[in-house]
Amino acid sequence: MSALMPRHLVSIDDLDRDGIERVLDRAETFAEVSGREIKKVPALRGRTVVNLFYESSTRTLSSFELAAKRLSADVVSVRSAGSSVDKGESLKDTVRTLSAYDPAAIVIRSPHAGAAQLVARWTDAAVVNAGDGKHEHPTQALLDVFTLRRRFGSLDDLRIWIVGDVAHSRVARSDILAFARMGAAVTVCGPPTLIPRGIETLGCESSATLDGIEEADVVYVLRMQQERMTQAFVPSLREYADVYQIGPTRLSSGQVVMHPGPVNRGVELASATIDSDRALISEQVKAGVWVRMAVLYEMLVGSPVLAAVA
Repeated sequence: MSALMPRHLVSIDDLDRDGIERVLDRAETFAEVSGREIKKVPALRGRTVVNLFYESSTRTLSSFELAAKRLSADVVSVRSAGSSVDKGESLKDTVRTLSAYDPAAIVIRSPHAGAAQLVARWTDAAVVNAGDGKHEHPTQALLDVFTLRRRFGSLDDLRIWIVGDVAHSRVARSDILAFARMGAAVTVCGPPTLIPRGIETLGCESSATLDGIEEADVVYVLRMQQERMTQAFVPSLREYADVYQIGPTRLSSGQVVMHPGPVNRGVELASATIDSDRALISEQVKAGVWVRMAVLYEMLVGSPVLAAVA
């Protein structure tokens, strides 16, 4: 890829296939470290990573905290609730305040699309997008690719169906880009009201029904994100589940199931599917720490793999 020094990870488009492979290979080394009694490495000793989260998070925030700490960084996690944000402080002023502490990296989650790219303009720190509105969630896509590469060896010619609320999902956008870049054939599926017009330009096909899902190798299920909905996109969750819920009878032999979490049991996924051995959800969670360690390492220590945001 470009010889530019790594700066920010705002979108999967900041990485080509070789860059993705490099991050995944680095994550494999950190997966090996995680099996040791001492799980820390000194790569970021004396450096600071700031997690700035304007939305609720369990998996993403905890895994970024663990990732930075296992790299021996000092970690500061700031949530909007209880901070100066509650007093009306703007994102720009918050970033400038935190930048005064000379962080090596700022990890930002925001309900607003484009927030990560704005933060990148306001700080000298490297910026990682941990989810910005309905835009993207690139590290989730990287950990999903990592999980599938471990399971199948490669994503080349893998058939992946992404089912559910595509319209409000930043994970879907990053996953479509990453899966396609790694050689998979991607189909998105859901009610027509929840499939964005022109989604195929990202490199996928679309379907309003589950017809043909039996041919998929991977069924990636998305949560109904009602907190982002300003109108009724489906008649009811019960009717949605009747048509689109992925239960054991929907799946054919050999298929695996993924979900970015949190899962609404009994809505997009049946409990029997979540608890079955074909679900890779726990593997995704484990991969989150290793992949985020790899992202921080490659941005701050390793050779350039991330392009600067234009």
